[in-house]
Amino acid sequence: MSEYYQLPGREVLKKLNGSEEPLTSQQVREHQEKYGRNELAEGKKETILHIFLGQYKDFLVMILIAAAIVSGLLRDVESAVVILVVITINAVLGTLQTVKAEQSLDSLKKLSAPEAKVMRDGNLVQIPSAEVTVGDIVYLDAGDYIPADGRILECASLKTDESALTGESLGVEKSTEPVKGEVSLGDRTNMVYSGCFATYGRASFAVTAVGMETEVGKIAGLLNQTSQKQTPLQISLDQFGKKLSILILIFCGILFGIQVMRGGDAGDAFLFAVALAVAAIPEALSSIVTIVLSFGTQKMAKEHAIIRKLQAVEGLGSVSVICSDKTGTLTQNRMTVEDYYVNGIRIPAEGIDLENPQESMLLLSSILCNDASNAEGAEIGDPTEIALINLGDRFGLYASGVREKYPRFGENPFDSDRKLMSTQHVMEDRPTMLVKGAVDVLLERMTHIQTDEGVHPLTETDREKIRNQNQEFSKEGLRVLGFAYKEILVGHEITLEDEYHLTFIGMIAMMDPPREESAEAVKQCKQAGIRPIMITGDHKVTAAAIAKRIGILKDDSEACEGSEMDSMSDQELRDFVEDISVYARVTPEHKIRIVKAWQDKGYIVSMTGDGVNDAPALKQADIGVAMGITGSEVSKDAASMVLTDDNFATIVKAVENGRNVYRNIKNSIQFLLSGNFGAILAVLYASVAALPVPFAPVHLLFINLLTDSLPAIALGLEPHTKDVMDEKPRPVGESILTKAFLQKIGIEGLSVAVTTMAAFYIGNHFGNTVLASTMAFGTLCTARLVHGFNCKADMPVVLSKKLWNNKYLLGAFALGLCLITAVLMIPACSGVFQVQTLTGTRLLIVYGLAALNLPIIQIIKMVRVKMKK
Repeated sequence: MSEYYQLPGREVLKKLNGSEEPLTSQQVREHQEKYGRNELAEGKKETILHIFLGQYKDFLVMILIAAAIVSGLLRDVESAVVILVVITINAVLGTLQTVKAEQSLDSLKKLSAPEAKVMRDGNLVQIPSAEVTVGDIVYLDAGDYIPADGRILECASLKTDESALTGESLGVEKSTEPVKGEVSLGDRTNMVYSGCFATYGRASFAVTAVGMETEVGKIAGLLNQTSQKQTPLQISLDQFGKKLSILILIFCGILFGIQVMRGGDAGDAFLFAVALAVAAIPEALSSIVTIVLSFGTQKMAKEHAIIRKLQAVEGLGSVSVICSDKTGTLTQNRMTVEDYYVNGIRIPAEGIDLENPQESMLLLSSILCNDASNAEGAEIGDPTEIALINLGDRFGLYASGVREKYPRFGENPFDSDRKLMSTQHVMEDRPTMLVKGAVDVLLERMTHIQTDEGVHPLTETDREKIRNQNQEFSKEGLRVLGFAYKEILVGHEITLEDEYHLTFIGMIAMMDPPREESAEAVKQCKQAGIRPIMITGDHKVTAAAIAKRIGILKDDSEACEGSEMDSMSDQELRDFVEDISVYARVTPEHKIRIVKAWQDKGYIVSMTGDGVNDAPALKQADIGVAMGITGSEVSKDAASMVLTDDNFATIVKAVENGRNVYRNIKNSIQFLLSGNFGAILAVLYASVAALPVPFAPVHLLFINLLTDSLPAIALGLEPHTKDVMDEKPRPVGESILTKAFLQKIGIEGLSVAVTTMAAFYIGNHFGNTVLASTMAFGTLCTARLVHGFNCKADMPVVLSKKLWNNKYLLGAFALGLCLITAVLMIPACSGVFQVQTLTGTRLLIVYGLAALNLPIIQIIKMVRVKMKK
């Protein structure tokens, strides 16, 4: 069956209704029952309780819950309470972020026009758009939203803004003529679509689709089919949590067995094994990550990037491909005059000389033969016409003043068939008709040309020069309008027949220009190892011209149209995307396929956009980025991040923040694991050497509370640096626990364990097992506080200002030192914490051994840096 756009309008009406007559009330009821209401289907939403319970699905959390239950059964209530409080706080934080769940379909509903003018039972009536049905004849005027998809029946110079649906930056001229062959959505010039609106003229159309069957409805369906992607950090932490938990449980089981085999009390041995597991498993890790990401969102909000989903902060730091929409994202979404062609020469818009009569005449003509207005900052009309009067403003020729001086006495409105518009004025006491339109149409109607040397007949050389310049403008992606005039008789009302024997004035070339900062942002992306890709519904020539200006495109062979992908398999597309930097005339389905192709190749993909048509791809991408000012509500709700300044350059800042956040989280993990590993090594050594257990369960709990929270959070808030943008994006499958990372944890944990057991031996030598345990406990606590400064960076920091630039870490260190000193020095604490009160000398020994970890590890870092060089 032929598509509706391929058939004559009246034939479409017959197919839908059985006749060319408007629907009757009976037919309306039948069609509404058959096709449903003109509404979008509601997606099933999770309840807050379901979201909250979902936070406990993490394997690490399950292990901790089990540990809490065992602790409770063994009457270690403190451990059980601490574990449950920590994981509950984390679940609440996760729920608060997730309750902003997807509202994409709700926003799509808002796009529907609240009311529509339709013909029912032979009468024109106004009805709610939800009651519009297939076969209805709807009437449109300029400014009306379009309530449903339809085939145009009658058209009077209708133009529609379809940028939210197709990405087309210019108003689309509509007609009633059938379109031959299969064409993309943006080229179906006899169709109108739900959610778009009329910017010029009027029309009537037969409704061909409602609700979920409209193009907007199909996008809603795509949104339901796409799922949120886990960020690399989420995936890595999940894998890391499972492996770490299993290793710790195995180790604690072995330790329990050793103690029982040596004749120890099974209950005490089990309680110690559970306490060690609780201390070794970094249960605060999820909360630390959440808090660090939350601080990251606050910083990004100050830099015009609103994060809707916390994990997007870290995900941005992993991005290796940015697929960006053109209109409103890389460009200003505002038509602007670029060049004049007058007197046979090309002149940049800013170089216009109003003292030159020909240049002045061209500027006046563009303001007078124009229906747009920009009074009091409110721009009304076609974007190209608005661009013309805005140019006049730049030179002090304001539209209101010019039109008052040269009032309009008559006009031939623009229509898409003849592609011309004419207006009648009196200029310099001469009745004049000004004509504006397509250059190729004007060339057929012109007989003379105006230059500095006066008016003379238009020669073939002149025509060829105008054609060549018009082609040159077009190749650069510029939209061109030609201007001409004709002197007419006084009192003569202009007609269509008057639009011949014209005198050529000149041409004006316009485009939606790139944002000033786009080129620099693209350059920074490439420096950071990120591949920028342009995906747009605009024409290939226009897209390529913009892409060349900002550095995305080097050669035209790197640009293609969406139709070229239709015949490709997914595997062929995966091979194809590597060589393409610009995609033009794409559909929402194309965008999703492009994003998936890059993801299948192992890349982390960010998609930016502002239109309804961008929403499915924004959701499919690892990180969806929507425009806050020009963006539709749909795109914002589908995105992970919204730019409040619609500035592509803000994405680069966001990537920098994301990379810094990941680095800081990794430093926090390094701190937690190396400290915990030090405690495990100390216990393992004591067991192998047949020494008494160096720590009581309460010691392990205190160490856990004191050193697993505040210092780790403080490291996550380390000040950001710009050097992260000199690095390439980390590989998509790279685990946090890389070989180099594990080596660092091993060396640093060994240092902590050695100093801790040295304190144990000294205490055992001077006193007894309780003193030895006390000094080991104090050294381990203090060593982990000192170790926080080692985890600030991979580079040595001890001789730089970087050692002191984190106020949060300094505060955590000071608070922790005060607390451990109080436990070790205040006699009242000895019973509660199972310690022996230390003398000043012994306390200094504890401090000295703990402090040794700083120079030891800093020296190791210096050696490592020199070896790399």
